[in-house]
Amino acid sequence: MTDKDYYELLEVSKDADKSSLKKAYRKMAMKYHPDKNPGDHEAEENFKMVNEAYQVLSDDEKRSIYDRHGKAGLEGHGARGGAGGFGGFDDLGSIFEEMFGGSGFGGFGGGGQRRERKTYHYNLDTGVELKIDFNEAVFGCNKEVNYTYKDACQPCKGTGAKTGKLSSCPDCAGQGQVHVKQGFMTFSQTCPRCQGSGEAVSDKCTKCSGKGYKNHKSSFKVDVPEGVNEGNRIRVSNKGNIAPDGSRGDLYLQISVKEDKHFVRHDDDIYYEVPIFFTQIALGCDIKIPGLRGELDLHVPASTKDKEQFKFSNEGVKSVQGYGKGDLIVQVKIKYPRSVNDEQKELLEKLQESFGLQSKPHEKSFEGMFKKAKKWFSN
Repeated sequence: MTDKDYYELLEVSKDADKSSLKKAYRKMAMKYHPDKNPGDHEAEENFKMVNEAYQVLSDDEKRSIYDRHGKAGLEGHGARGGAGGFGGFDDLGSIFEEMFGGSGFGGFGGGGQRRERKTYHYNLDTGVELKIDFNEAVFGCNKEVNYTYKDACQPCKGTGAKTGKLSSCPDCAGQGQVHVKQGFMTFSQTCPRCQGSGEAVSDKCTKCSGKGYKNHKSSFKVDVPEGVNEGNRIRVSNKGNIAPDGSRGDLYLQISVKEDKHFVRHDDDIYYEVPIFFTQIALGCDIKIPGLRGELDLHVPASTKDKEQFKFSNEGVKSVQGYGKGDLIVQVKIKYPRSVNDEQKELLEKLQESFGLQSKPHEKSFEGMFKKAKKWFSN
């Protein structure tokens, strides 16, 4: 599925205060919670997205970034992860305690049952780059995705151990932490061998060579929505890596857009340069120019300046988040002849003479400067 707008997910307006956000989140979390929708995968996906939306919009800094730049601007700010992967979930935990009697969810709160220890060492969610052409990003397309996913090795149940059972990690003695001495200070850090689990492989599984998984190649078709841009992500449910118990993560398609020779995109606005001959500039002209969706009429007034811009509202890219369309901005580039023949030279000289002093603006501008320079040198 394609990521939805956070405000739409919570069914609130863009100027909603924190109290309204919290109230809306309670309502939507209750509606989509897996315990209330057993076996409903769509409800589970909506529940994840509602959590993600509240995490961002309840944080002033993340909300400001999201309002200005959308989800692409949140990369690196901890906006992703879904339930159980939040950087700051105190508020979410208290909400779950209120809604579900202190039982918590996925590790929220203090009274929930402890999760079963993870025995495999790879993430269920995975990602792949999806390269598309400029026009495919602007108008949307249907693309084939080829990728590789991990499936847990069944003989060792994803552990990588020959017997399917892990031994106490020898590096950390089963503690999951090792101590590193630097000078007179000693620091504690996650054990790199067992990644903090306290368990490690003693004899490798011969089926998977101790990796705990097998790689499989797969492909499928995906609809890329109109208006996606470089850096956007599309989440495809249940196409990620597979755990020993058969549960499966999601696949994230990282959009990469090829540049166009003429059109330049900035957010949802489109820019390009219009070459116009100097005589057209002197006289003014009306010309046909290409737009994203067909021809447009451009009126260039006489004496238009080089690099002057003209805007066509709502002729840009449709916002993937539903905010309307951007603008098309064309910039004038005045072109001059590379050379002139005798006839053209004669005509230009006559034109020059017809303007009289107006054709020599430098003479009036430099008049005072010549006098000033003579005075300097005479002293």
